[in-house]
Parts: sequence; C-alpha cells; structure tokens
Amino acid sequence: MKKEKDFDINNCYTISGKLALPYTYFAGRTGSTFITHIRDNKKIMGVRCNHCNKVFIPPRQTCEKCLSMISDNWVELENQGEILNYTVVRYDDNHLPRKAPFILAMIKLGKADTPVIHIVEGISINDVKEGLKVKAVFAEKTTNTILDIDHFEPV
Repeated sequence: MKKEKDFDINNCYTISGKLALPYTYFAGRTGSTFITHIRDNKKIMGVRCNHCNKVFIPPRQTCEKCLSMISDNWVELENQGEILNYTVVRYDDNHLPRKAPFILAMIKLGKADTPVIHIVEGISINDVKEGLKVKAVFAEKTTNTILDIDHFEPV
C-alpha cells in the first residue's frame, strides 16, 4: 500500500477552465410568498419568531436560534434600510445580474435582525459607505426572483 509520502506530485496535473452550472431553485412556500409580495404588492416581508422576537429576511421556515416554526408569522418591513457593509464587484461574468463594476451590499431593513444582500445603484463606487441610508427600487418588469427589487439607492 502506498503511503502519502510515497505519492509523486510530479504526476499531478491541473486543468484550467470555466464551469457554469445553470440551475432552477425551488423557493418553497415561504420563499414563494416572499417573492409574490415583492412582485404583486411592492412590499418586503420578513418572518418573526414569537419566542425570540427576531425578524428574519429573507424569510425562513424555522428560527435559527430556537428552531421554532415561524413561516406563518409574516411582518412587513420598511422599504428603506442602512448599508452594514459592501463590496464592489469588479469583474464581468455572464451569470452576474449587472455589468461590472457594481456595488453589492448587506442592507439592514428597519426592524429586521438579519440583513439582505442586494445591488446598490445611484451612487458612485467611490462614495458608497457603511451607514448609508438606502431605499428599495422595484423592477418594472418582474422576474419572480429577488431581482423584482431591482436595486437599492440612496434615500
């Protein structure tokens, strides 16, 4: 039996290339309700845990803290929030929702305890900062995805 130290690394090769994996994601009842509210009502909804009093966005079926079922405890969130942190995407890829460069931020909406990650527009990449107040801009043409919120922009 060969031991790890007997392995000849010179017989190893690497292969360079691009791998794109298109997929269809089943949003489930909770995720579908979330998207439907955005699409039809231009409202961003979260779910509240009645035991922990935490509000989650994107919504989920169970509380991550106490594991209580929370998928029926819907609460409307403000369409405005604050950038907690951000990054600037500086490369283009066919699978990205925008052409680079663009801002991708973690945004805390009102009383939500968890942030949502989304695109920020309407501000230079040099001027964006943590703590910036932003508001949701809803898409004119819907896609039945989180991109029915087209982007966030400064208030």
